[in-house]
Amino acid sequence: MNAIAQVRPLEQANNNIVEVVVYVKEELGEQERNEVVSALDRMDVIAGAEFCPLRNHLLLVKYDRHLFSSQQVLKSFTSLHLDARLIGPI
Repeated sequence: MNAIAQVRPLEQANNNIVEVVVYVKEELGEQERNEVVSALDRMDVIAGAEFCPLRNHLLLVKYDRHLFSSQQVLKSFTSLHLDARLIGPI
């Protein structure tokens, strides 16, 4: 099963949505990946999140760049007790 957050209407109606790649250092199982995606999905400023199917340590996160920054995205991983690194935009 692929851990994918639902895309909110925020993304459909907003051209300020950007996507960044985040590297998660920990080895996460499927349930843990689903929990990370669910936690990000509960954040109003995140438009969507998903782990790369063949690279379970990479997460694609979509957010509104006018409401949130890439550094804030990275800090959200700290609140989830994960060691993560920002790779960059897509």
